[in-house]
Order: sequence, then structure tokens, then C-alpha cells
Amino acid sequence: MSSRDQVKASHILIKHQGSRRKASWKDPEGKVIMTTTREAAVEQLKSIREDILSGKANFEDVAARVSDCSSAKRGGDLGLFRFSTLSDEFRFTEGILISIWVLLDWSVYIIHQCLKFLA
Repeated sequence: MSSRDQVKASHILIKHQGSRRKASWKDPEGKVIMTTTREAAVEQLKSIREDILSGKANFEDVAARVSDCSSAKRGGDLGLFRFSTLSDEFRFTEGILISIWVLLDWSVYIIHQCLKFLA
């Protein structure tokens, strides 16, 4: 992998009724996910984002506690991957971004960092 195409990112994923896979590490049967509306997931992330930006909460701690992604065990850290493998919805995040949120049909996210390495 060329270092010009490497990205490091962390995120918090909140699944909802419209999610493709209605189960997660913290909700294996999907009982909560199937009753969570997209709007409720968005509101939850807005509140989380405000807490992170105000300093009331630490991103990694919140990710470990609430994210539906298995990356929660690493504080939301997705590690390094190819920028070119990102879906189009995420490509606008190239550069350094702190705590933005992304709405997709199937899930909602806060992306804490998305750094494109240009070595």
C-alpha cells in the first residue's frame, strides 16, 4: 500500500432500524437497533458530539461504550486503510477533521479523525 493512499480514522457508529445488519457486539440480537429510529440515532450522535467538543466526554471512552462497531474495543480506532477503498459518502472527509457526523441510509457516524497521509 502506497503511503499516499493511507488513511487513519476513528468513528462512532450508531445503528438504527434502517441499518443493513441489525446486530452489533453490544446488541447481538438487534433488539435495541430494531427499535431505534434514524432520527433517534442522529439525536444521540448530536448529543455525543456536543459533549466531545465541549470537553465533557472523551471520544475514545464514548466510542468504547456506545459505538455499534467492533472498533469500539479500540476506542473507535479503525486503523490504517486505503483512502481509495472508502465509499463515496466518506470521500469528502479527506484531510484533518475532528468530530463531524455523517448520515448514511443505513447508519449514522461521528468521524473523529480522517487523516490522509501524504508521505
